[in-house]
Amino acid sequence: MTEKKYGILDKVETPEDLRKLPEKELKGLCTELREYMVDCCSKNPGHLGSSLGAVEIITALHYVFDTPKDKIVFDVGHQAYAHKILTGRKEQFRRMRTEGGISGFPLRKESPYDAFGAGHSSTSISAALGLAEAARLSGSGEKVVAVIGDGALTGGLAWEGLNNTGAALADLLIILNDNNISIDEASGGLHNYLLKITTDPTYNKMKSRIWNALGEGRIREWVQKKVTDAKSNLVRGSGGAIFEALGFRYFGPIDGNDIDQVTDTLKKLKDLKGPRILHCITTKGKGYAPAEKDPVTWHAPGRFDPATGERVKSNYPAARYQDVFGEVLVELAKMDPKVVGITPAMASGCGMTALEQAMPERFFDVGIEEEHAVTFSAGLAAGGMKPFCNIYSSFSQRAYDSIIHDVALQGLPVTLCFDRAGLVGEDGATHHGCFDLAAYRSIPGTVIAAPRNELELKNLMFTALQNSGGPFIIRYPRGCGEGVEWKDAPFAALQPGRGERLRKGSRVAVLALGPCACRAVEAAEKCLAETGLEPSVYDMRYLKPLDTSILEEAASCKAILTVEDGALKGGLFGAVSEYFSGRPGSPLIKGAGIPDRFIANAPQSAQRAECGIDTDGILELLLQMIKS
Repeated sequence: MTEKKYGILDKVETPEDLRKLPEKELKGLCTELREYMVDCCSKNPGHLGSSLGAVEIITALHYVFDTPKDKIVFDVGHQAYAHKILTGRKEQFRRMRTEGGISGFPLRKESPYDAFGAGHSSTSISAALGLAEAARLSGSGEKVVAVIGDGALTGGLAWEGLNNTGAALADLLIILNDNNISIDEASGGLHNYLLKITTDPTYNKMKSRIWNALGEGRIREWVQKKVTDAKSNLVRGSGGAIFEALGFRYFGPIDGNDIDQVTDTLKKLKDLKGPRILHCITTKGKGYAPAEKDPVTWHAPGRFDPATGERVKSNYPAARYQDVFGEVLVELAKMDPKVVGITPAMASGCGMTALEQAMPERFFDVGIEEEHAVTFSAGLAAGGMKPFCNIYSSFSQRAYDSIIHDVALQGLPVTLCFDRAGLVGEDGATHHGCFDLAAYRSIPGTVIAAPRNELELKNLMFTALQNSGGPFIIRYPRGCGEGVEWKDAPFAALQPGRGERLRKGSRVAVLALGPCACRAVEAAEKCLAETGLEPSVYDMRYLKPLDTSILEEAASCKAILTVEDGALKGGLFGAVSEYFSGRPGSPLIKGAGIPDRFIANAPQSAQRAECGIDTDGILELLLQMIKS
């Protein structure tokens, strides 16, 4: 099939080519960028909606600024697809997020245009401030721009960055890409007039002279307050007042999907000095009708027909863990009026929309604020509630101190459900839930559980209701379960610190956590067929407290193999090795898990094979251990 030709986009491989275009062609280029993104993402899924909305902002930034000398720092990266395409990765974009392909997020080692890597939220301002201060200290003359969305701006790290930037009077431009049209929608001639005045070079030169002449002191403070108050009243209520209060010059809001307006404004702001913020109103999914109509679904829509917008339906072989969690949480909330659900802006992704719809008064979406989500949950627990706080495993890393200081240290009964634990597939290294087992095992008073299937997730959530104090962590993978019947099964408590023997054998004992136990059973069956020797297989179920009775039983075997979908260092392998450390006549202990390196984007199956925690990888280790 012949690939579609693009009149303007085909002439642009790098920003240098972009800057050669006449300005009148930029609008057409933006249209073609959207068409190219839709075409590529329809076959190779990604985060589409946010990137469609940011096309004009990115095009204008590369047109006005001298990238890669000048630095653009993106927040999260969901909005950066046009950036990838315009910076020498147009053909590679077709294989983005695939095995061996480019990342779906900005990645420093991938391109000199990726000034700072991102995959998690709210990092852009702090990182851009560091780049700006480095440029000042080195005298390089580089200009730095941070691009952050209104959602990411809710994160505490973003406000820490804003506070420091304003106080430091750093030379940094922040683009606020606001795609929530219910907030500060720009309109009216007065707004356009004020924008024209505040970006005018003559006005700003005059303002700087007056400002310097006033000097430090109460007069300047009084003038600044009056100017801020006036602008707050005139420019759509208090739209920019909070930024002005933090020490920023606030401009906007402007139409961030009007390439002429964005380009013209950036030209005027480019050579201004100090902390400044440009507020752009954009439409998520801009230019593609299905995405504009349903921006939530089209954030990451999967495969679809680009002509009709009809999405290719996914036929799941079993229930997804996130859906099991959502339905069970509603069941538990019906059983116990003290059960509440908390999520940091991941309600649909973690399945908590079920509780939102059934009992909205007991559902809390706190925004992209993982630390707050945990401490808020601790407060709910201190008030007598039974909070279930669901956070993606990789994002839970941000709440590490809150889990220790606000939950564990105070012995508060908070259930922490870590979705997307282990290897997550195409999102790659920034999103793997690799480190939770090792990270949280050292925290006193913490229970860490890993269900091997859907029914165990249901029962572990029920068990967590009996928790008398401290964090009760339940971690489970992205995607489908094992096809085990769970809906009609009665609840059953699973005693903390008690695992289960799945197969009785000899010579080698396999100790596994979570769904890895299912792969271990499959490997043991193949091992028996090939060698006539059957290993014992245990589902440990709990990393903490550890079932020492299983360890003692396993010690009768010649060797022990631990299997986990977490970092090999410090997790189950570490716990078992520590238990037997220094004991005379201890069995040989080997581990299968995620090695001490970051795993790149690829399908989950390929990643598990790479790490040796799929059935074939476990079988290979078993055969080696039997022969040794």
